[in-house]
Amino acid sequence: MISFKRLTIVALASTPLGCAVGPNFKKPDPHTPAGWSATAASGAVSSDPATVVNWWTTFQEPTLSSLIARSTDSNLDLRAAVLRITEARAQRDVAGAAFFPTLSANASFTRERLSETTTTGAAFTHFGGAPIPGVPAINFPNPYNQFQLAGSATWEPDLFGRVRRSVEAANADLQSSVEDQRAVLVSLCADVARNYVELRGAQLRKEVTDRSLATQKELYDLTRQRQAVGLTTDLDVANAGAQLDSTRALVPQLEQEVTRDINQLSLLMGQAPDSLRAELESARPVPQVPPVLPIGLPSDLARRRPDIRQSEAKLHAATARIGVAVGDLFPRLTLTATGGTQSQGASDLLKWASRFGSIGPTFELPIFDGSRWAAVRLQNVRAQEAALDYERTVLAALHEVENALAAYKSDRDRGVSLAAAVDQSRDALGLARARYSSGVANFIDVLDAERSLQQNELALATNTTAISTDLVAIYRALGGGWQT
Repeated sequence: MISFKRLTIVALASTPLGCAVGPNFKKPDPHTPAGWSATAASGAVSSDPATVVNWWTTFQEPTLSSLIARSTDSNLDLRAAVLRITEARAQRDVAGAAFFPTLSANASFTRERLSETTTTGAAFTHFGGAPIPGVPAINFPNPYNQFQLAGSATWEPDLFGRVRRSVEAANADLQSSVEDQRAVLVSLCADVARNYVELRGAQLRKEVTDRSLATQKELYDLTRQRQAVGLTTDLDVANAGAQLDSTRALVPQLEQEVTRDINQLSLLMGQAPDSLRAELESARPVPQVPPVLPIGLPSDLARRRPDIRQSEAKLHAATARIGVAVGDLFPRLTLTATGGTQSQGASDLLKWASRFGSIGPTFELPIFDGSRWAAVRLQNVRAQEAALDYERTVLAALHEVENALAAYKSDRDRGVSLAAAVDQSRDALGLARARYSSGVANFIDVLDAERSLQQNELALATNTTAISTDLVAIYRALGGGWQT
């Protein structure tokens, strides 16, 4: 008799190790341009190699760095992404378990009675204890007891690499989960930075509004004093009061924006609403960007962005699953062995004579199964879809970076003009007030100059915020925020 151990050795020796059916995965070529658009990048960025892991340090804002560090420890979405990695690793272990034999053991007791209206049951009942000449006494009681201790082993050698392809696909799925976690981390860092910048921007606009309120209140009081001595009319007083109230109405909206940004930062850090107010309610300047940003080359994008890397991992998994489907078209060899002891009495269960067993291979040769061929076609189509998704992801990433660079350059250029406009508006307001005080100009000129200054200052504050959020968008598009 050939032992199970010998059958295992024979099967291993006959297995074409390292050979697996189906296509082998080849890393796709991302087809990126040699450089970024000169129009988008001119004067604002450089294509020098960039360190984008801790890109928020370019703001030189310790509070922002602290918020990002704390959010990576407590954000709920990031913790869920880590659990998805653990889940994918367990799935990989499930697929890899098929490499090894399946072992099981069981113990049982049954008491069975055969029907006396059947031939076997009648024979057991009436002749089970009858002596047979020349044969040792054998007892066939009805009913009877049966005790059993048994074990079994089953193993399918991976002759054509079906299991290897399954593990390969599971490893690619695991890598996809890792890249998903990195994508969540990139989004988290960018969201914290963007909300922090928007918070400081809202506080800056509130400071501008408060300054305008003080100026308009002073102008309103002056107008009332002039009206009291007959130097101006009630119409000028009413216009000054209307502009003052209109500006005052902006304050609740700006306070609501501050509260919203603080609460959003609290959410990103996994904390209760308003929990960061004591830390963040004091106004600070909007984080400033450096004069030139090193962002690297487009060829760095495919190696950096997690969504591109995730699409590549999904393509790898889809390619490997073609091999799994093709492997189902090939024969399978299964080695099985079962053994143990059986007896009618518990006292005889461990006796050598109570042993039983079976061992042998099973060879399955699929002749025709339309569903298996359909599965191969299905996996081929899915792999083609994954390849297209990879190309689409790369293309979308390139557009996202170019658009972010264009917005960054546009807002920087616009900021220069707005700063000049604010200076001109301040001069115009000073001249208008001087002319009004001397009786040369009317009060409408003063109101127009004040309104123009307020609008330009608010526009400049909004633009300052936009430039910093544009920087966040650039590094988010580049996939910055995680360590390779």
